[in-house]
Amino acid sequence: MNIQLSTLLLATFSLAPQVPANACTGITLKSKDGATIAARTIEWAESVMNTMYVVIPRNQELQSLTPTGMDGIQFKSRYGYIGLAVEQKEFMVEGINEKGLSAGLFYFPNFGQYPPYDVTQKDKSLADFQLVSYVLSQCSTVDEVKESLQNIRVINIDPRSSTVHWRFTEPSGKQIVLEIVDEVMHFYDNPLGVFTNSPGIEWHWTNLNNYINLQPGNAPEHNFGPIKARSLGHGSGMLGLPGDFTPPSRFVRATFFQLTAPQQPDAQKSVFQAFHILNNFDIPTGTELLLGKASADVPSATQFTVASDTQNRMIYYRTMYNSNIRCIDLKKIDFEKVKYHANELDELKKQPVEMITIR
Repeated sequence: MNIQLSTLLLATFSLAPQVPANACTGITLKSKDGATIAARTIEWAESVMNTMYVVIPRNQELQSLTPTGMDGIQFKSRYGYIGLAVEQKEFMVEGINEKGLSAGLFYFPNFGQYPPYDVTQKDKSLADFQLVSYVLSQCSTVDEVKESLQNIRVINIDPRSSTVHWRFTEPSGKQIVLEIVDEVMHFYDNPLGVFTNSPGIEWHWTNLNNYINLQPGNAPEHNFGPIKARSLGHGSGMLGLPGDFTPPSRFVRATFFQLTAPQQPDAQKSVFQAFHILNNFDIPTGTELLLGKASADVPSATQFTVASDTQNRMIYYRTMYNSNIRCIDLKKIDFEKVKYHANELDELKKQPVEMITIR
């Protein structure tokens, strides 16, 4: 794919703040056996995205796009990894490497600012949509992520496009967030493990103070003078939980659902629990665009959901076409011999239906 088309695709995907790409929701679950699961949704309601999983072997030569061509930073993969990409194989939005490090990109409009592209520094310039790939190829821990990016200039391929921010999770459970604001990289420890979009992560933490009344179960009875008020149904402790799809509201909901979820005994059960929690963030087509503007050809604004088991080096996903959960086990891949390649997430873009025979 040439640089002009690549630039057009990326600008289309991330240009305007009102475009519904800004609805990704991330959670992190920890099982009783010590596994850490990093899970999230990927939204885009404008059209059907070209989505794929990409297999990258060790010692693969890679290079970043820049506004002037495929002439940015060159790097060779130290580790093999699996990435989930949009539109073309270089644009990874989520992935995990053979060391169990997970990396994900989330839309971050109006609050981030990268340094301007400087052609004289193109040899250390890295496109924002290729940072996930760079990190997974080079790092095994979040501390290595910080170190490896010290001398990197993260840039937009198209200056009109918006910024993104990232989260990185290692098997120990440690998670960090990277936001580039006023051209400066800011790393934050993220022990909560919830992540959405704008504003920045610290703002979302502060905003949780507005919801300290939330509690699982039912609110207690309350007397309004002579009137005794009781809960009309289960879940009245959640009254006030925001239900819209804005990033602040999704952050609050994700925090509440994550913290009230019972801890599962092992990694796989936590993966399944993550998919159930993220059902609440599966955004129906038609809700994010003006009335009558949504396409009937897009089954869901949530185009796919993914969960990474950092302990067991496995990545699970389901899509808007197929809600069955599929899995890639990195331990079964020989990253010394496997070839660099990409495959569509859905070979058949149709929801399979299991027919039940009645006897």
